[in-house]
Amino acid sequence: MKRLKNYIGRPTSILTGKENLEHLYTFKDFPVFFGCVDTPKEDDLFADMVWGIDPDTGVIQLTKLVPLDILYQSQHVDGCGPTWQKYYEDFAEYINKTTPNSVLEIGGGAGQLARIATSRNPRLKWTIVEPNPWFEETNQIKTISAFFDENFTYDGQVDAVVFSQVLEHAYDPQDFIGAIAKFLKPGGKLIFAYPQLEVWLKNKFTNALNFEHTMFLTDYFVDYILAEHEFLIKDKTTYKEHSHLYIAERSNKPLRVPNLENKYISYKGIFEGFISYHEDMVKDINRKIEITKEPVYLFGAHIFSEYLFAFGLRTEKILCLLDNSPTKQGKRLYGTSLFVESPKILKDKGPVNVILKAGIYNDEIKKDILENINPEVTFW
Repeated sequence: MKRLKNYIGRPTSILTGKENLEHLYTFKDFPVFFGCVDTPKEDDLFADMVWGIDPDTGVIQLTKLVPLDILYQSQHVDGCGPTWQKYYEDFAEYINKTTPNSVLEIGGGAGQLARIATSRNPRLKWTIVEPNPWFEETNQIKTISAFFDENFTYDGQVDAVVFSQVLEHAYDPQDFIGAIAKFLKPGGKLIFAYPQLEVWLKNKFTNALNFEHTMFLTDYFVDYILAEHEFLIKDKTTYKEHSHLYIAERSNKPLRVPNLENKYISYKGIFEGFISYHEDMVKDINRKIEITKEPVYLFGAHIFSEYLFAFGLRTEKILCLLDNSPTKQGKRLYGTSLFVESPKILKDKGPVNVILKAGIYNDEIKKDILENINPEVTFW
């Protein structure tokens, strides 16, 4: 096993700057990448995922970070499936109601949001700043291969900065929002979507916190950071159990920064509940794996599965991973020996078991498999 030797230390609170973090939990030897690869397993890199909590605010955060070039070594998010498609359509509509003329999007992923938003507004100019762009430019959509930070410069006109599911990836959210504040002129809009991390972690979703989502920075704290950097919240909308949608405006004067309520007791309890739930749940699944006479598959070639393995899920009877993303099929999930197939391989196989722990996507995955592929599947 190859282990990461050089971490980025983050011993201080992302909110207060104090070096007083309390250790919560360490996942030993966790894969540093959540995508699927064609490379040998011997090349995979592992690192300790160490969680701490700020006793003054309750913010939970990683204290040791993976270097960005290793963590984001290639693009692995394509946002497939009806939940993501509907989200992009609705968020594009949310953005367009502010009638921007020129948008700078930070971290555009596979470009779905840009394509939908520009298709609905033929006059909209859209530039994406993305370290691993993998989509074609158009007359309206241009790309810049880079990370956005305080050193980023751009000569074009921008009246709105947009990002979707990015802030939770920032290693220093204060610096990230501060860099946007310096980039935008007063009156410029910041429009973004941020996951409902509190709901996700309460619901025991494994995509809430990981090497990429490096902090339990809930919307309560996001509101505080926006005020600190002179962004006036013009609208905040709760989008299902998926995200919070924000429209903020760069102010031309300092704003009143609210006092922070300490969330230490409640957030520590949520995190500890997440750990104990998965320890018990994986023990139960392992018992089922041991006694079943039917084939066993695991859905989700992503962080969902890597977390289950970290909690001790037995792999010897799992035939393969299932995933709807064509970009993952035929490849191996990093950090494992398991390869990825389409759920369509379950057709005509009769009774089989599928381990499904994919958070908010469970219902759509289950419905598709039962109605369109194999009605005899039992989900664990």
